[in-house]
Amino acid sequence: MDRRSLIKNAGIAGVLAASAAPAIVGAQPAVRWRVASSFPRSLDTIYGGAEVFAKMVSDATGGRFQISVHPGGELMPPFGVVDGVQAGTVEAAHTCPYYFFGKDDTFAIGTAIPFGLNSRQLTAWYYDGNGLKLFREFYDAYNIVNFPCGNSGAQMGGWFRKEIKSPADLQGLKFRVGGFAGKVLSKLGAVPQLIPGGEIYQALERGTIDAVEWVGPYDDEKLGFQRVAPFYYYPGWWEGGAQIDLYVNKAAYNALTPEYKAIVAAAASHAHVNMQAMYDVRNPQALKRLVAGGTKLEAFPRSVMDAAFRASMELYTELNDTNPRWKKIYEDYAAYRRDANLWFRFTEARFDSYMQAARL
Repeated sequence: MDRRSLIKNAGIAGVLAASAAPAIVGAQPAVRWRVASSFPRSLDTIYGGAEVFAKMVSDATGGRFQISVHPGGELMPPFGVVDGVQAGTVEAAHTCPYYFFGKDDTFAIGTAIPFGLNSRQLTAWYYDGNGLKLFREFYDAYNIVNFPCGNSGAQMGGWFRKEIKSPADLQGLKFRVGGFAGKVLSKLGAVPQLIPGGEIYQALERGTIDAVEWVGPYDDEKLGFQRVAPFYYYPGWWEGGAQIDLYVNKAAYNALTPEYKAIVAAAASHAHVNMQAMYDVRNPQALKRLVAGGTKLEAFPRSVMDAAFRASMELYTELNDTNPRWKKIYEDYAAYRRDANLWFRFTEARFDSYMQAARL
């Protein structure tokens, strides 16, 4: 039917109705969720990832799907969020999976494991490899639907009161380190401590711990570690690309309409990319400020890196032999890691190495 005929037979009201876009958003129900974060509000990067997600969901639904974000400790302890989502106490959480390796070591692969994938590789494994599929199966036992929702990129190795010249210097070192990496550091004689972000500075200042790692220059500067420990080491070999996840209660997720489910996935992906961008913009400037203020920037000695690598591979062999859930995911992860590192060796790594040497 041509336009003139349509106007003649349907009138103006009919034309407007026929040309209007489907009222998808308007037809959707009003939804209210709460997200429990594991992070303090002061960290606009990592805590802010959940806020970016929530805003995107609200914007995409015309405000009909509202999500409030709550910092660690407000609704539940920072490391209690998995239990909260599993029980349906909250609809969702924004956290690092490796905090919960005590439930099952397999959680750690979801964030970062020592000498694992970098952030770009981890994203590729999740979205175009088998990562998301395998973890959806794993989290089903916890009543959780997971979404990648941020990445810090490769992290720093942390702040130390004294120099680390060899593996022997790790003996007895009380080190605040994120979750699973402590298993490797324990093999090297260190004493790992898992402390929420909002409590780390006080522990370092009081001498309860001797060293601390958090994320990188921007977040670390905010938390003030440079005022207590002078040596700043790199790289964080246990976090080549640390992913933050959105955990959603399965019943809450299944209650959403297909359109809202699609919006949740899209908003999480947006927050995932945005967090990496924030760190990559903010970290260089923060590092320059720290060094100008007297921070002593040091690389971990090769002997420390080699000892940590051997201990990590030993741990993975042990877990393959004792934990079938770990083995199922790690074997796929490790196979992709081999291919990814082969490819990056000839492209990304070579290009990056040249550009960094050029010092433009």
